[in-house]
Amino acid sequence: MAQKTTTGSNIWSKVGVWSYIAGLVIALLVAIFSGIGGLASWAIWTLVILGVIVGLLNIGDDEVLMYLVASVAFVVSASALEGVFAAVGGLTMIETFMNAIIVFTAPGALVVAFKALYQVAKSD
Repeated sequence: MAQKTTTGSNIWSKVGVWSYIAGLVIALLVAIFSGIGGLASWAIWTLVILGVIVGLLNIGDDEVLMYLVASVAFVVSASALEGVFAAVGGLTMIETFMNAIIVFTAPGALVVAFKALYQVAKSD
């Protein structure tokens, strides 16, 4: 039997999915077109806002633990790879992409961590 969904929740789930896709596309485009200057402030704020939206709308209560573990692993590994690419040199676009993905992922992880803390705090 299929679950019934309300139109409102269906719209919000689509906003969450499109926010995730938009964050990845913006991270890629910023990396391609930013050059050596790194991330522009508008790109940082856009990625942060999209990351928060993803954290709020895409992650259900049953997905919190997996999302947090994956986010931490991803941010740590992306940071390490960014350092490796910086040491190698000449891979500025990849460094910028890794940095943009970190900027996009971290706010969502923060929101989901707050959700988890709230769930733990409110339970008896």
